[in-house]
This record gives sequence, structure tokens and C-alpha cells, in this order.
Amino acid sequence: MSPRIAIVGAGAVGGYVGAHIAQAGHDVTFIDGWPAHVEAMRAAGLTVTHLKDVAPFNVPVRAMHITDVQGLAKEAPVDIAFICMKSYDTAWSTEMIKPYLAADGYVVSLQNCINEPVIASIVGEDKTLGSIASSITVELTGPGQVFRAAGKSGDAHTVFRVGQPDGTITERVKQVRDLVALTDSALMTTDLASERWTKLVLNVMGNGVSACTGLKSRDTIADDGLRQFMARLGSEAIRVGQALGHTLEEMHHLSPEIIARAGEGDADAKRLYDENRLDSIRKPGGGEHRPSMGQDMVKGRRTEIEFMNGLVVERGKQVGIATPANALLTDIVKKVERGELKPDKRHLSG
Repeated sequence: MSPRIAIVGAGAVGGYVGAHIAQAGHDVTFIDGWPAHVEAMRAAGLTVTHLKDVAPFNVPVRAMHITDVQGLAKEAPVDIAFICMKSYDTAWSTEMIKPYLAADGYVVSLQNCINEPVIASIVGEDKTLGSIASSITVELTGPGQVFRAAGKSGDAHTVFRVGQPDGTITERVKQVRDLVALTDSALMTTDLASERWTKLVLNVMGNGVSACTGLKSRDTIADDGLRQFMARLGSEAIRVGQALGHTLEEMHHLSPEIIARAGEGDADAKRLYDENRLDSIRKPGGGEHRPSMGQDMVKGRRTEIEFMNGLVVERGKQVGIATPANALLTDIVKKVERGELKPDKRHLSG
């Protein structure tokens, strides 16, 4: 039988992935806290568009406001709950869906940052999985409207990596891999923690810089000073991750060591890093988007800076590695978020 699936948080990633799963004929319920979005999905479904190569599609969906979730008590239980909320909303949203899980149901973190420990503390590690969405570049552009600032990655880049905290490849891992593979390329991993830290490094390098400056990815990469600052952010995060024992994968098709050394001032590594990043924005549509934290700032929402760059600072203290660039960015983004500063690239100059 097809599993009953709940998408808790039908924003950019939840809406995009959930729309593909629903389009394939699965039983999917979307749960969200934005009333206009819920009403738009109820009235006209979810519409998904891409920057290139993929035709737009619309899929009718079942949408539920968070205030209606208690109605699930009268229905068959949920087999798989995808948590697609911001990191700071992980605990309460997991608590919200927990009473409606089937006895053998489980929860999947389909989020930025490292939220599996929070979910496991609520439903148990045996009911916790993680799914990383790497370089997916999606945005909720309006009620019922999801846009991906790219085409499908396919074989060129594996978007989804699915695993359990303990590294075991189980039927659940295979099931989730197959579900997210309806959206784009996917694989199973035996080292979810390292995959998570690899994705964290990518987020650390771009998200907060966009939020702090107000710039799109293309413009942050094109700026020599900002590009080098992003290398410093990545370098600190890589060194902390290595000290924590993580095995890091390629990032931007570069080895982590190249990025780390570029951020540390190595001339040869910096040349390779600069060539790679500048090449990425010469492609059609390259960098013509804001990462999720940049989108949050534009929309006046709270950012996840404490769970990205702030986490690097916290873990760096634990392993005795200084992270001044990440600490600076965390502080500035919080000030911009509170309205004490306006977004401006000059915050990161000097």
C-alpha cells in the first residue's frame, strides 16, 4: 500500500518535493502555517516552475493549516512525516505531528542545518531519518507557487542524500530515497553526519553573506572581497568539521582542502577557488537567486544564522578552533535581522 505522507512545512523545499511526490500519485497531505498559501493550494493546487529545461506543472493537493492538524486524529495514521520547517521550528512541529504517526511511522528531516538530534529527542532515533537537499535553489514565490532557479541536476549533481543517524541502510532509507528521487537525483548514505556537515559548509559560505549584504549569489561571488570572505567562512567550517571527525565531500566540485586552503590564504588554492566560483556565474542563470537566508531577510523573516554559522562557532569552541569570520557574520546578520543595520556589503569589508 502507498504510505500516508505528511509534508510539515510546505514552503520552498517541502512544496517542491511534495509536489513531485503527489504528482506520482502518492497520498500526501501538506501542512503549513501561512493561511494564504494553504488556501491557494486548496483552490488551485501547487504550481512548480523551473528556470530552464523543465515544463511547468500543476498538481492538485490536499492542504491543511496547522490549526487543523488535530483533525488527523480521525484519519488513518501518518506513515512518513517530512519536516520541512526552519530549524528553529523543528521541535514544536515534530511534537505536533508525533501523535498522528503510525506505530511503525517515522520522521524525516528535509531541512537545512543539523536537526536530526532534535527530532530524535522527540520521536526516538529509531524513528528518525535525514534527507539532505543540496544545491536545490528553490523558492516559494507566492501562495501555491514554487520556483526552482535551475533545471534538474540529474547525473551532473546528486541533489538528495538520505540516511539514518546510525548509518544503517534500511528499508526506510530505501523508501525515502525512492520518494525524493521522484524529484531529482538521490542516493543513500551510510554517513549522514558527514553529508550534513558538507552541506552545512556550503550553506555557511553563501546564506549569511546574502542575508547580510542583500545581494544575490551572483553578485556576492563576483565581488572579490566577498568571495574571499566566503572562502574564509568555508575554511573555518571545514577545519571544524575535520576536527569533529567528519569525512567531507566535494563542494562546488572542489575538494574541501582546496576551499580550506584558499580561505587560509594559499595562493594556488585561491586561484583554483576563484576560477571555480567565477566560472559558476558565467553559466546561463548562474547565481541568479538568493539562498534561503537571503530570501528570509527580504521577506522580513527570522533567519537560521544561529543554526548555520553560529553552529560552526559553537562547535569550533568545543574542538579548540577559532572561527572569527563565522562569529562576525553571525553577529552582523542578527543585527540586520533586528533592524539595527541595513543590508550592505560594506559590513564585511576590511
